[in-house]
Amino acid sequence: MSHPARPAETVAVLEETIADYAGTLAPAVSVAAFDATGIIAWHGVGEPRLDGAPVTRETVFRIASMSKSFLAATALALDEAGALDLASPVARYLPGVRFTYRGIDHPVTVAELLSNRSGMPEDNAWADRQLGSSLEYIAGLFAEGIGLTQAPGVGYQYSNLGMSLVGRVIEAAVGRSVEAEITSRFIEPLGLTGTRFAVEHYGEGADVANGFRSFDTGATFIEEPFIGEGALACIGGLFSTVDDIATWSWFLASGYTDEPLAPELLSARSRIEMQRVHTPIPVPAATEFRDLTALGYGLGLFPAHDRRLGATVDHSGGLPGFSSNMRWHTDSGVGVVVFGNSDAFRADTLAMAAHAGVLRANAVPPRTVEPWPLALEAGALLDELIRGGEPLAGAAHLTSSNFFADVPGEVRTARIAELLQTVGEPRELTSFGERIVGASDAAHLRWRIDCAHGALVCDIRLIGLSAPLVQSLTVAIADETGTKPLAGEPGLQVLAAVAREGSPVS
Repeated sequence: MSHPARPAETVAVLEETIADYAGTLAPAVSVAAFDATGIIAWHGVGEPRLDGAPVTRETVFRIASMSKSFLAATALALDEAGALDLASPVARYLPGVRFTYRGIDHPVTVAELLSNRSGMPEDNAWADRQLGSSLEYIAGLFAEGIGLTQAPGVGYQYSNLGMSLVGRVIEAAVGRSVEAEITSRFIEPLGLTGTRFAVEHYGEGADVANGFRSFDTGATFIEEPFIGEGALACIGGLFSTVDDIATWSWFLASGYTDEPLAPELLSARSRIEMQRVHTPIPVPAATEFRDLTALGYGLGLFPAHDRRLGATVDHSGGLPGFSSNMRWHTDSGVGVVVFGNSDAFRADTLAMAAHAGVLRANAVPPRTVEPWPLALEAGALLDELIRGGEPLAGAAHLTSSNFFADVPGEVRTARIAELLQTVGEPRELTSFGERIVGASDAAHLRWRIDCAHGALVCDIRLIGLSAPLVQSLTVAIADETGTKPLAGEPGLQVLAAVAREGSPVS
């Protein structure tokens, strides 16, 4: 995940992105780019209180629903410690809570609440104004029964009220406020000194941005009073700085590395659980800033896969007066944080544009995967046999029992001969190692065979036994990059009619 940061180029990207942003700007906007080392570039514009004082890197903004990632991490940490079972029904911890679907009571688990698949309906407009509601009021709502719009576990619906119930479960499990638990488990150990749950917790004269609203596309701004800390504070109450959120984002992103930050606070496995899809979401149409192939809700985060950028994770925050977004690239950990103090400001749109530019400016490479040694050994042998026109039976000792049963040797030989008629005979230009394209995981290997009029691309996939064996081989004509099959070229295995339900050919 290491890469040479380019601060000057990154600052230029942030400046250009804000200047080009077509949406309504807030009175103040703060944008930072970060990697494993911390913030590599920052840019801000405007006045956080419209009092003549400019926004700074240390200015505190309300981060709203980005708070949910702190809540989810705390729930997972308690699950790891055995103090909380995410798979248990909420009623185990809060006996008075009732959920009804079509007039019938339904149990809902803590995990279903955390992953927004409880069946509770979307409630953003209502919940934004409930942040300061009393515990007694919210508890009374649940005791009366919360109506579900679908059965638990079926589909995605973003429920702030449901997430707040996770906070109540945590309080029942640990015997103190969820805000205190989040603070002691993560905010204090990670040194997030600018992150707090209430504006009153900052000293007098602190550089805290006020919230504003606009009803005339940014021509004028009206100050919005802070919504107080109450029963829903755990899902949207936090205030923070770009430095603190960059540290928090890297803490989560580092779960994908061999040396995660502060492993004693939360395991890498749980951090990855937060960043994988638990509840699928329909993929939106492609825009200038993103072109998604997959999107979902994890645990307090939105994981996605972009055709241009690869795997990303983000979460926005929005309350009357504020808009925010944090996002990062899972392969590299490079990300951005965007704050604005107007709810008319679309932090997510600006963040998507800034993130794409930052990744380009820093020439962030794709993730590298180290294949198993036997994948390299088998690939080298199969490459030698293919280039030499030899029967693939010469690699039988490295293949699984299904390999030749699925595609007989004579079929493989004939098909490879057909492909070579199109691309010409293999050329002796570079070594096998120099022609390795990469691997999607340790059990996979892709390499290129350079030919007189083009190239072949070969993929093998191993079965993970105690002694791994090659279970499949695909050979296809390569596209102009020499790194993937030509569009519409099915490859050897498909032509051999090898298909199994749930086992698509790579």
